[in-house]
Amino acid sequence: MTNWQDEAEKIRPQLLSDLKTLLAIDSSRDVAHQTDEFPLGPGPAKALQAMLAIAKRDGFDTLNVDNVAGRIAYGTGDEIFGLFGHMDVVPAGPGWDTDPFTPVEKNGRLYARGSSDDKGPSIAAYYALKMVRDMGLPVNKRIHFIIGTDEESAWVGINRYLEKEPTPDFGFSPDAEFPIINGEKGIATFAITFKPQPAAPSALTLTKFTAGLRVNMVPQSATATLSGKVPADLASLISKKDQQPGITVSSEPTADGIAITLIGKGAHAQEPKDGINAATHLAALLADLDLDPAGHAYVQAIAAHMHEDSRGHLLGINHTDNLMGELTASPDLFAYSPNGEQSVMLNVRYPQGVTPDQIIAAITKTLGAANVSVEVSGHAQAPHYVPSDDPLVKTLLDVYEKHTGQPGHEQVIGGGTYGRIIKRGVAFGALMPDAENVMHQANEYMSIDSLIQAVAIYADAISRLAK
Repeated sequence: MTNWQDEAEKIRPQLLSDLKTLLAIDSSRDVAHQTDEFPLGPGPAKALQAMLAIAKRDGFDTLNVDNVAGRIAYGTGDEIFGLFGHMDVVPAGPGWDTDPFTPVEKNGRLYARGSSDDKGPSIAAYYALKMVRDMGLPVNKRIHFIIGTDEESAWVGINRYLEKEPTPDFGFSPDAEFPIINGEKGIATFAITFKPQPAAPSALTLTKFTAGLRVNMVPQSATATLSGKVPADLASLISKKDQQPGITVSSEPTADGIAITLIGKGAHAQEPKDGINAATHLAALLADLDLDPAGHAYVQAIAAHMHEDSRGHLLGINHTDNLMGELTASPDLFAYSPNGEQSVMLNVRYPQGVTPDQIIAAITKTLGAANVSVEVSGHAQAPHYVPSDDPLVKTLLDVYEKHTGQPGHEQVIGGGTYGRIIKRGVAFGALMPDAENVMHQANEYMSIDSLIQAVAIYADAISRLAK
């Protein structure tokens, strides 16, 4: 009987070496520098090429699809078993203790952007596949390890792949947590655009409000600039806000007013409670000032209907499903200028039983059709669920229980993984249930021992599912 853990330990040095190569590449989406050759920017393509080069070095058949997706293939058979990983990362953002693209080993952890989401788990799944091949274990299915480069944004890579290449019959994505993710809430980002307001005299004018890096990240920092007569009590309001746990506020005078920057805590938008939303806190700080009508309408809407309300009650969009749980709402991108864009991008993870159109109607009713327009930005992803009695789910839970000694159970999350791109697709690891989730946060890391354990779990799972 195979001792998967012992076999996984043998590849620890090579796995870490290859993973560090991948982590050193800043592969965040960079369409500002896109070209015909690199549609998502050079970074994602470079990381994809590096991953495919590792597989080619090891003797696998590889395919590069337009520098936005790739495939590592092994085995023969009528069915296709899919593995789905991604090489892109969210922007590093502020707050790192080390260079986010210089991997650092410390206290049994590997720190770098992408170590946990998703280069670390992807390389673990790759080495698991390699282990199955090198051990000569029986395989009667085609195994396609499909690699995307835009999972954190618009899924350009995986969608391009599925347009050109065959869709797997079933499979899993190593891009979440154990014991399994067999359900995912729907995901949509709603663009809330504010309409012009009639002018009126005011002591202060909001001249700028910006926050956020991506629509799936709780903003860690926010900045506002004000022109006009700065009220005497503003310094005390800033001081009071600065004393709140986890918040830092700074200000500096400008030629015609003041600039205020608030620092909170970034987090993955699937659970806004894990972060401290710098933008809504800043809006709450500004909401009681004598601002111009447009500026007041903007910060007041944020403070009254989006601040410290991760379940959407204040916007009237809250909804709970017995299977999938609660809707979550995370305002993540903010842009305001007096004569330019005035918007909030609201990322919503919604369970079955509610639709994007219903959410739009509710937000519009709450904020007022005369004040805002609301629409889905991009496309909405519908809720996804693979029943717990599906053989794929049952097999993966059995593998998890065997390797950990812990009971397996189904889970539904607000995150979105490539598991949802096929009907019989799930997410499986690599984060252990008791591990800290630092995806999309500063100082992202992955336990090295957990990665090696994931190799063992994935190899066992691939062996069973591909027989």
